[in-house]
Amino acid sequence: MAMTSEYNAEVSQIDTPLNDDELDEGQQLYEHFRFEVDRGQVPVRIDKFMFEKLQHSSRNRIQKAAEAGFVHVNDRPVKSNYKVRPGDIVTLMLDRPHYDTTIEPEEMPLDIVYEDDDLMVVNKPAGLVVHPGCGNFHGTLVNAIAWHMRNIPTYDPNDPQVGLVHRIDKDTSGLLVIAKTPEAKTSLGVQFFNKTTHRSYNALVWGNFVEDSGTIEGNIGRDPKDRLRMAVFPQGSDIGKPAVTHYKVLERFGYVTLVECILETGRTHQIRAHMKHIGHPLFSDERYGGTEILRGERTGSYRQFVLNGFKTCPRQALHAKTLGFVHPRTKKQMDFTSDIPEDLGNLLEKWRRYTPSQKV
Repeated sequence: MAMTSEYNAEVSQIDTPLNDDELDEGQQLYEHFRFEVDRGQVPVRIDKFMFEKLQHSSRNRIQKAAEAGFVHVNDRPVKSNYKVRPGDIVTLMLDRPHYDTTIEPEEMPLDIVYEDDDLMVVNKPAGLVVHPGCGNFHGTLVNAIAWHMRNIPTYDPNDPQVGLVHRIDKDTSGLLVIAKTPEAKTSLGVQFFNKTTHRSYNALVWGNFVEDSGTIEGNIGRDPKDRLRMAVFPQGSDIGKPAVTHYKVLERFGYVTLVECILETGRTHQIRAHMKHIGHPLFSDERYGGTEILRGERTGSYRQFVLNGFKTCPRQALHAKTLGFVHPRTKKQMDFTSDIPEDLGNLLEKWRRYTPSQKV
């Protein structure tokens, strides 16, 4: 079964503007983007398909690229009205080399939770980019992993058959699993694809919940008004991919709530987009409106309290707390839990001290 993970689609994006010029006959082209269309993909125009995948481009520029012969399907150029089919290999071929994203080992600290000959589980701090990409070509988690594995002859950080199995956002903290062998990568990849892994996140979100638990369902795709943000579309829509998030209230603070989120799917910004969609953006999440004072009193003291909270945790209040999977070799269930990081922990303590004195 051939699979191209969502993670791979994200990091293989164009890092420079599309070229509007016509393609010269015999001109050498360089691959900038590759994606294997999912088995369940409904027919959709390729310009729309690529628009959802390419974070830093517009549909108009993708159409111009297709007109210039830069958009290929199964190694042949296609026009923007071509409809992708399951199993298609879509590539963006440009007239200049891709930025060199060769992963070089860099000595950086790693918080290793578990390690054996097959895999490694790390606790990523907030602020650390997972993989080289637009504007972040050095100092990433995979550079640190490459340094840690530098004396293992069989581990090549540039080989897609090993390495990260999934990812979390730069400003999200928490657990990630890394495969050291192709066999481990395949096994773990199948588990993520079949949704048999167990992942839970802790999130501090704006507002109170009437219920103690619930489920959010809705397709997630690129927001057409903001390419750096994801939006939620109706289930069954041909826009975006299906996504399901289960949540449970852990602690109530009146104006904000600490929730546990359990993912059935692993879409880009899934928790952030789903919570925004139901009116509960993550606290301190600038991209999704969480740095506005969305609930509470109209007093100067409350405003200052919230602003101090933003300074205490200057990133989305989201932590990948648990991770569980079946070990590729031993077939035993492996479950890991990471402590709430200091910035989020201090923020929660502020709300715990504030809430009892308020009538909320």
